[in-house]
Amino acid sequence: MAAERLPPPQPSPAQSLRSFAGEGAAGLQRNFAGGEVFPTALRGERGGLPQQTPSHRKQTTLAVTGFFSLVQDLMRLVIQRVKEASVVVADELVAAIGPGYLVLVGVTHDDDAAKADWLARKVAGLRLFEDDHGLTNLSLADVGGEVLAVSQFTLYANARKGRRPSFVAAARPEVAEPLFQRFVTSLQKEGVSVQTGVFGAHMHVALINDGPVTLIIER
Repeated sequence: MAAERLPPPQPSPAQSLRSFAGEGAAGLQRNFAGGEVFPTALRGERGGLPQQTPSHRKQTTLAVTGFFSLVQDLMRLVIQRVKEASVVVADELVAAIGPGYLVLVGVTHDDDAAKADWLARKVAGLRLFEDDHGLTNLSLADVGGEVLAVSQFTLYANARKGRRPSFVAAARPEVAEPLFQRFVTSLQKEGVSVQTGVFGAHMHVALINDGPVTLIIER
C-alpha cells in the first residue's frame, strides 16, 4: 500500500508576509464575498486562509493588518470647509481666515516633495463650494477662499492595541516640518492665500465647519 501523502506545511503569517514582500500589487486578491483583501501569499490554494484554527486566523489577521499599515505610508490631509477658522498659541492669535479650508497636514516617513506638491495642486483645484444651483462646482479661487494649514502628526495614531495611541508612523519633526512648509509654499504658488499654525506648538484651533464638509486625501 502506498504511503499516505501528507499535505505540505502551511507558512506562518510572518513567513507569508516575507514571501509577499516581493509580490507587490499583483499579490493582492480580493475576496468579493467577504469584501476583504489579502495578499495571495496568505491565501490557500482554494482561496481560503492557510490555517483554520482560531489562533492562526487571529495571527493572520494581525499580520495582514500590520502589513497594510506599513504599505499605506501616505502623506495625509484632513480638509474641512469652514466659514472661519483660527489658531491661538499661548493666548495669542497667530492665524485666522474667513471662508475656505482648514487643512490638517500629516507627514509620514517616506513622504517627499513630490507628494506635497501633488496635494497642494489637489487642494487648490478641489470644488467644494456651492454655486447658484446648490452644486459643489466652485473652487477656492472661484469664491476667494483661504486656507489655514496646521501640522498634525496625530493623523497617524495607531490605537489598535491598548488605550494609548502609538504615533510611530508619524515622521520626526526634522522630516515633517520641511515637507509641511513645502506644501504651504506649493499651495501659495497655486495662487491660494495661506496662513499656518505654529509647527510643534500647543495650539488651540477653532473653526466653524460649513456643512459639515470634511475630506481625507492621501498621496
